[in-house]
Amino acid sequence: MKWELATIAGAVLLVSGVSRRLTDTPFTPAMAFVLIGLLVGTLVIGDVTVGPASSTVRTLAEATLAVVLFADASRIKLRVLRREYAVPLRLLGVGLPLTIVAGTLIAFAIFPHLNAAEAVVLAVLLAPTDAALGQAVVTEPRLPSRIRQGLNVESGLNDGICVPLLLIALAAADVEDKMTTSHHAVTIVAEEIGYGILGGAAAGLIAAAVVAFGHRRDLISGPWLQVIPIAGAALAYGIAVALGGSGFIAAFLAGAIFGAIVPRESEQASRLNEELGDILGGLTFLIFGAVLLGTALKHVTWQAALYAVLSLTIVRMLPVAIAMVGSGARRQTVGFLGWFGPRGLASIVFAVITIQEAHLAGSNTILLATYLTVGLSVAAHGLTAAPLARRYARWYEQHPPH
Repeated sequence: MKWELATIAGAVLLVSGVSRRLTDTPFTPAMAFVLIGLLVGTLVIGDVTVGPASSTVRTLAEATLAVVLFADASRIKLRVLRREYAVPLRLLGVGLPLTIVAGTLIAFAIFPHLNAAEAVVLAVLLAPTDAALGQAVVTEPRLPSRIRQGLNVESGLNDGICVPLLLIALAAADVEDKMTTSHHAVTIVAEEIGYGILGGAAAGLIAAAVVAFGHRRDLISGPWLQVIPIAGAALAYGIAVALGGSGFIAAFLAGAIFGAIVPRESEQASRLNEELGDILGGLTFLIFGAVLLGTALKHVTWQAALYAVLSLTIVRMLPVAIAMVGSGARRQTVGFLGWFGPRGLASIVFAVITIQEAHLAGSNTILLATYLTVGLSVAAHGLTAAPLARRYARWYEQHPPH
């Protein structure tokens, strides 16, 4: 315990010191944090030994996701979406549900000891994508805007959409495992969603009102404007949790309301929020490597490894191909969209929630498959993002714009 803080701080300094170089190489900051975590965690050195169910891990995970959800939702540009809504609408409206269905069916086939609800929980844990793991894709200026925006919006919205789905799936799994009654489960889900919506709406309106009144009257200084989105995310989370609701639903809704009411100020105020999200995300990946993935690698099974591979390929790519039917997209575009569905931060946080909130008979299998999938995604999508983005850009430039 005495070396944990120093080890984590040293890792952050090390990655920060070479961060610009890492952005230009296939070795991403997320990969660096996970690798350092594996080295300093229980798998090798053993300097970072906090338990997967510890309050430290949960607090870090929840704070990270709340900040990221608010930031993602506040960045939604409605004017851009009106012009380029087709790709994200297809990915979210068709691809996401089919991804959950495919993940459930394959989980049921590979892990016959999981019941139906537990298979759904695993599928939902791995449904949201994390565009940050393929940063070169969403920042490559030569790629068509609708492709970059489509992947970015999908990543920003699907974790928020999956929060209520996860709550419902966990409640159903608890009922099927006879851990609670169906009436109690329905009550809990209704409270989580209802109070989450209430807390998010209240916080989003308050944060937007502060900016609309104060900034437009020149009452807010530049540095303090940057603090308001973070305070808004914390307010949303705090209100919802105090009432018994989902802080994640609240943070996501608050960010969407904030960004819709004060779009110009929201974009101007988002820098600190994004930077804080990056820092917390890096720490989460480090803890993931040290505590979660390191432990999982000691108990890896061929079934979990197979599910991880299928989750990143068939479970993602086939639903995307179906979602893009009739869009006129070439197979190169469909393949590109299908491959770049990295699993990252949201899946890690959802897994930590599952450890603490659920009492499932198949939880060890669910968590093992989740950790292996995220670990494989960090490596595979990190290594392929830059070269495949450049290759797709060259292919796109050789064809007429239509």
